[in-house]
Amino acid sequence: MSLNSENLDLQSFWKSFDELSKLELYEVLSFRQSIFVVEQKSWYQDADGLDKISEHLLLKKDEHLVGYLRLTPPGIKYKTPSIGRIAVIESLRGLSIGSRLVDEGLKRSLENYMTDKSTISAQEYLIKFYEGHGFKVSGDVYDEDGIPHIQMIKNLSLIHI
Repeated sequence: MSLNSENLDLQSFWKSFDELSKLELYEVLSFRQSIFVVEQKSWYQDADGLDKISEHLLLKKDEHLVGYLRLTPPGIKYKTPSIGRIAVIESLRGLSIGSRLVDEGLKRSLENYMTDKSTISAQEYLIKFYEGHGFKVSGDVYDEDGIPHIQMIKNLSLIHI
């Protein structure tokens, strides 16, 4: 049997900022910093003010955070809702956990905001990954926190929920 996200016994939880316990908030911020700041050597301020108005998808295994996604409402970062800060613990990468996070984030976005679009700021090397989820490149590559990024847009009505 090959290992994938479906046979890892992962639990997912959606929480608003106010629903996050102090311990969960600490775990989320530490998790994101370990990946986006330390691992990727991108020295930037992760706490960007959007956490308070966003929803947070926590993916846990044995009560430990192994995956994360943030869903920001429309009209804040972009005209559309936006998924971002998508991260998977290094030891579990390659098991479709990132795809699970994206799929759950897009489903929640459609349920909450009743709009057929979502916008992301994707790291350039992940273009193919997001294209596999129906996103299309919109614009040119730009520098965000020392890492090449590209804006991508998805028409959610094209996904099967």
